[in-house]
Amino acid sequence: METYYDALQLDREFRDLDFKHNLEEKQKLITRTQELAKESNIDKAFRELQLIHRRWKEEIGPVAREIREEIWETFSAATKIIHDKKMLAEAALEETFIENFSIKKELIGLINKVQEETKSSHAAWQNAMKQVQEIRDVFFTVGRVPKDKNKEIWATFKDTTRSFNKAKNDFYKHQKNAQYDNLEQKRKLIKLAQDNKDTEDFEKATPLFKKIQHDWREIGHVPRKDSDAIWKEFKAACNHYFDRLHALKDQENKDEVVNLEQKQALLESMKTISLSGDHKQDIQTIKATITQWKTIGRVPFKKKSIDQKFNKALDTLFNTLDLDKKEAELIKFENKLNAMASEDDTRKLQNEQFFIGKKIDETKSEILQLENNLQFFKHVDKDNPLVKEVYKNIDNHKEQLALWKEKLVKIKAIQNG
Repeated sequence: METYYDALQLDREFRDLDFKHNLEEKQKLITRTQELAKESNIDKAFRELQLIHRRWKEEIGPVAREIREEIWETFSAATKIIHDKKMLAEAALEETFIENFSIKKELIGLINKVQEETKSSHAAWQNAMKQVQEIRDVFFTVGRVPKDKNKEIWATFKDTTRSFNKAKNDFYKHQKNAQYDNLEQKRKLIKLAQDNKDTEDFEKATPLFKKIQHDWREIGHVPRKDSDAIWKEFKAACNHYFDRLHALKDQENKDEVVNLEQKQALLESMKTISLSGDHKQDIQTIKATITQWKTIGRVPFKKKSIDQKFNKALDTLFNTLDLDKKEAELIKFENKLNAMASEDDTRKLQNEQFFIGKKIDETKSEILQLENNLQFFKHVDKDNPLVKEVYKNIDNHKEQLALWKEKLVKIKAIQNG
């Protein structure tokens, strides 16, 4: 009996030691859980909490019955703090997902808008492709959406981009067929120009060549692989004719030699022009010089480079003035147009008009793209440096557009005059 009770007492002592050890281990887990409640990275804290719970339930045994409920409640209270923070974080994250869903829907709407507003031209579609790629890049940087909306938004995005690509491909497929038709028409014009480039009937040939050049511009684009080759053929035939025409006029018009001498004298005298410092008076002095130059008339074709020397001399005078950049640009441009008109060669005026028209279209396209880009920043403060830079670029392009339009007005006035 004594042996039995000694063994029973020993078992109780071991049990009490085990309870004590388990209590110490669970108190360590409680302390760690309370520390995790202060962790800023809630996901990290929650993952470690799962490991703590598993150790509490599976690895650490019971404690004394009289403190069992108390220690569990302490542990549960610490655990609840982490669970509550996790729920709040998930709720905030869900709001972010909903906002991301709205942003992605808006970006998809922008792709539809780009497709609807794109005109049937190569430049317009190239610009549209660039805009859509920028929108796609933004779309993929936007974060996750609610799980139940993920398939919906992805399917809508794929359908929208597929629709845009189909419209683009349909346009270029039609363009390709049209370009081969244009190629045949331009080859006919090349043959017509080559058949007449050596004619002696300049009176009939000159209007014919002007019409050929006009028709060439109206036809439109040809396949890229043929573009340079046929342009060189066409240009060579036209230049051959007009070079013969100008050479003939150089021989026939002896007055042009006198004009050359007068322009050379005027050019030399410009080196000694003394500006007074009075803005208006100096402008009138320069304009009077330009007028005098225009009234002299044409010079021999081979000596027409004297106009370039005159323009350089004008640039030197303008640089000495405190002159508005736009005003100086228009004065020089008007002089350039008058020089072209005096040569009685409508090619240069037409080419200049075509160039300015192209610049107007390009500038408008740039403004449109910058304005479209602003839609990406509509939630951003206007004082943001990036947004301010975009607005500055838009203003600069609008100023440039106004200048191109004024130049177009001046060239049309000369052509119609």
